Amino acid sequence: MDRRDFLTDLTRTAALAAVVPNVWRVTTRPRLADDPFQLGVAAGDPTPTGGVLWTRLAPRPLEPEGGVDGQRVVVTWEVADDDGFRTIVKQGRATAVPELSYSVHVDVDGLAPDRWYFYRFRSGDATSAVGRLRTAPAAGATTPLRFAVASCQHYEQGLYTAYAHMAREELDLVTHLGDYIYEYATIPGRVRQHAGLEIRTLDDYRRRYALYKSDPLLQAAHHRCPWIVTWDDHEVDNNYAGSFGENGMESDDQMRLRRAAGYQAWWEHQPVRVPRARSWADLDITRTFDWGALARFWVLDGRQYRTRLACNGANDVVPCGDWADSARTMLGQRQERWLTDGLASSRARWQVLANQVMMAPNDAENGPVTRVSMDQWSGYPVARDRLLRAIADRAANRTVVLTGDIHTHWVNELHTDFSRPDRPVVAAEFVGTSISSGGDGNASPGDSQSARNPHVKWFANRRGYISCRVEPGAWTAEYRTVPFVTRPDAPLETPTRWRVTHGRAGIERL
Repeated sequence: MDRRDFLTDLTRTAALAAVVPNVWRVTTRPRLADDPFQLGVAAGDPTPTGGVLWTRLAPRPLEPEGGVDGQRVVVTWEVADDDGFRTIVKQGRATAVPELSYSVHVDVDGLAPDRWYFYRFRSGDATSAVGRLRTAPAAGATTPLRFAVASCQHYEQGLYTAYAHMAREELDLVTHLGDYIYEYATIPGRVRQHAGLEIRTLDDYRRRYALYKSDPLLQAAHHRCPWIVTWDDHEVDNNYAGSFGENGMESDDQMRLRRAAGYQAWWEHQPVRVPRARSWADLDITRTFDWGALARFWVLDGRQYRTRLACNGANDVVPCGDWADSARTMLGQRQERWLTDGLASSRARWQVLANQVMMAPNDAENGPVTRVSMDQWSGYPVARDRLLRAIADRAANRTVVLTGDIHTHWVNELHTDFSRPDRPVVAAEFVGTSISSGGDGNASPGDSQSARNPHVKWFANRRGYISCRVEPGAWTAEYRTVPFVTRPDAPLETPTRWRVTHGRAGIERL
């Protein structure tokens, strides 16, 4: 069997094993040495009538197969009106199998819209922690939404203190914009730099997710509310583009195999629906979610379909090489058409782009020349301007771009042409800093970028997240930061708050 046929069959296995309890001979009384639910539980991809519930059996998370040792285990799941599970409204069984790292994905349906539920899993004598699932409002409703934006949680570079604060907020959702793990090899201890080596195999990626998901603060944030997740580069390889790796030494087939391993491990550890793909290397994660008629979330994939990075692949003075070639793309033609056509047809009050890398350019060079990142949208200027023109024509000043990746907080006004500052503002971009990547950061002034980049309204180099409140007439973004992550118990600060008024150009500081 060739590689692609194998991966195709494995994808079909994923769809089957995730939801069907009796495909193989299974056990309801597994022989497990420890608690199998050490990686917690999670909910995601909410709809008005349900969502995806996730767990993974891993009594010894960092051992091969998580310590389950080849058993095929029946897992019972329950959804209730109350956290004591006195009124169970949905329940069922699924099978955890070694081919999928004993992960369980349950796509629950038949619940009432706009409601909180509680869920848990059971296996043998063990019972998981209890998580909360919030269903989306019914179509047509304009129920206000409160959600957080997170990304970039390098385990060795800091503690997940921001998640402890996030788990105390009254949130309906969390959007995670990628870099859930880092592919660099770990070294003993916490709050240290990576060793420079990289993981490449499926087992390596699985162990990395197990390490990250063992963190109790990350688990608490997952238990609090459903998440909508996408990936960025470090789920596979830093700054990869399509089938091109960072160092350029891997062949197309080698990179596809590595991508297949990274994508499969991502799916096995996230509360997302069964994949649509002919192979793991082609896993399609683009999707939409509606919060009634208030907001439509467009979950983008800015890695798998992009053209290879231009020029030197890092920061470079522009123009250079094929940087301005109109054929170069960030999203790929199919995804870009799906997005722009959808923006034209969506009747939601707000269009929300769950995006990986910064859309606004950041000129990093003093003086007459311009130096920008080739890995961000500024490395794909024609594609960026084409998308912003589509937003101007179809969803002007009701579109908000949510961004991660850059390990710093930004507030950016988006224009149709950044070479002409007089062009109208058509959208807002809220860039969230990292949870831990980059360490403590520093107390940089919030307007330090505005001289070279007038579209940048605020900037900060601290760890944290963004807390957003969305209403029909206005969107409020509160930037949360912690002063340190290299030691525990950092306090939460809110250094700035911003508002976008529906239909009005620009972002207002509160």
